[in-house]
Amino acid sequence: MDGILSVPGRRLRCGGALRREPCLAGNQVKRFRPSGVLDWTFEIVLIVKGLDGILEIIGGLLLLAVSRAQMDAWVVALTQHELAEDPHDLIATHLLSLEGHLSGGSQTFAALYLLSHGVVKVVLVAAVLKDKLWAYPWMIAFLLAFIGYQGYLLAVNPTLGVALLTVFDVFMVWLTYREYGKHPRRQPAVA
Repeated sequence: MDGILSVPGRRLRCGGALRREPCLAGNQVKRFRPSGVLDWTFEIVLIVKGLDGILEIIGGLLLLAVSRAQMDAWVVALTQHELAEDPHDLIATHLLSLEGHLSGGSQTFAALYLLSHGVVKVVLVAAVLKDKLWAYPWMIAFLLAFIGYQGYLLAVNPTLGVALLTVFDVFMVWLTYREYGKHPRRQPAVA
């Protein structure tokens, strides 16, 4: 009989195998349930990654929907006051510089990059939070690919932001690998 609740010290029959941990019956979805500090950290980081993915999707859609002239007007409106007070304001000057480098083609590339990156993040985060075993290795591969790209960016033009993002992503890879290794469906059946 398939069981949902585990009884300490008892073995449950799960898909023909005897197991000590709970198993799923039918179409029930087992969700990730953090139990320790690192588990909670993993869940919080996952949620932050998911929210970041949603923001990337919104940013990508905005880049596709907004004309170059409208974007110029928005950036000037956003930075005008700050630059009047401090002509060397870091955020305002950086925003103007970024906007100045966007041509029509690079705006489309940035939009598609943000959209694809955001969609992949949201899908993988949702799948990991729903405890889909296939999502863990994909999350690791996705993060490693971007760590490689961030490494290239650091070699070409090192910035503190990219360095911190890279450290954060390396930590996320380690947490994901750790959780994947602990996953009940990866453990051998208890006889």
